[in-house]
Amino acid sequence: MTGSRIVALGHYQPSKVLTNAELALQVDTSDEWITSRVGIRTRHIAGPDETVADMASRAAAKALAASGFDPQSVDLVVVATCTAIDRSPNTAAQVAARLGIPAPAAFDVNTVCSGFSYALATADHALRAGAARRAVVVGAEKMSDTVDWTDRTTCVIFADGAGAAVLEATDDGFEGVGPVVWGSDPAKGDAVRIDGWDPTISQQGQTVFRWATTQLAPIARLACERAGVRPEELAAFIPHQANLRIIDAIAAKLGLSPDAVVARDVVESGNTSAASVPLALSKLAERGELRSGAPALLFGFGGGLAYAGQVIRCP
Repeated sequence: MTGSRIVALGHYQPSKVLTNAELALQVDTSDEWITSRVGIRTRHIAGPDETVADMASRAAAKALAASGFDPQSVDLVVVATCTAIDRSPNTAAQVAARLGIPAPAAFDVNTVCSGFSYALATADHALRAGAARRAVVVGAEKMSDTVDWTDRTTCVIFADGAGAAVLEATDDGFEGVGPVVWGSDPAKGDAVRIDGWDPTISQQGQTVFRWATTQLAPIARLACERAGVRPEELAAFIPHQANLRIIDAIAAKLGLSPDAVVARDVVESGNTSAASVPLALSKLAERGELRSGAPALLFGFGGGLAYAGQVIRCP
């Protein structure tokens, strides 16, 4: 058994920015109503012809270029998404083709908002077992395709984008991706739904809020414990960017150091489901807010109701 580490990160967001003021012209809402409930001020919305594969490929290309790896050396591509329209070829295969990766294992993962942490764990397991040596892992969503733009409870929340990481196996005992803690609460799975062939997202906001703020902090602490890191030793906490109030509630219960960076990208990017964790992580790294080698907790949660988290060492 080997370990794995994240070598490089990348992200992509569509150029169109939708503000709260613009939404207030479409539905009965206001900047104050939105920010007081979810903390979002702006969100990025993909164009009508911009696909999940387009966004995933742009984020992955940026990460692969930053890694310095030849695309031919990559032998695994995993994409986390719940909004891809194409059944075949899957999004991962499309990303591989566009990046010039010739013969990878390629598959998609759908656990909605926890998808990137699931995909990262799956890639880490493959690298540890020797089934691959280098992997590209992407979270990408076009949530705007699922939104009812007359429903103010959902249209103010969701957005589009992608984030990616390049991993490689390590043979020196260095574990850059810690053990995953993952699971779900299927009995409450109906709390977030994207149903049918022409799907529209719906959610029971209060159910999700209560579940996230009361049940998830102990699970996040368990991820730290399995990695041998105390919460107060974390340099950063990058949770799913669901809602600013949820992020702050979980962060407060974790007992982080006052110096720890807490990702709050939801304010400017909205909720991008499986893309939110890698998108926020990549933006923090790009701004120089993460020290290389420092421990950071990634924690996804949401639709399903599924969750997954692991401590990584920042690239």
